[in-house]
Amino acid sequence: MANDIVIAQTTSDNEVQAKMLARGAVESKLAAGVHIDAPMTAFYWWKGKVETAQEWRISYMTTTDLLPALEVWLHEKHPYDVPQWITLPVTGGSEAYLSWVVDETA
Repeated sequence: MANDIVIAQTTSDNEVQAKMLARGAVESKLAAGVHIDAPMTAFYWWKGKVETAQEWRISYMTTTDLLPALEVWLHEKHPYDVPQWITLPVTGGSEAYLSWVVDETA
């Protein structure tokens, strides 16, 4: 079952927006749960120069089946021109937790 579960991540430079992106995905049943990490400092290239921003990392616990729909939803809701969007495979974990993710996104 672990191969059916993924963690998808994005970031936001606004805590209220991060919470909206988290809650909306759960309410839409696109993710079983979402974690928002404490603010961090990001450095990145944007339009030819190095930028610095305070950002919140948003991690979505979902299934591989829902990943395409979650990505479309995220890109529609996210204010960034190019939001971070990466996925991390879940290669193991508690069977009870992994079952919960599948059940809550069914």
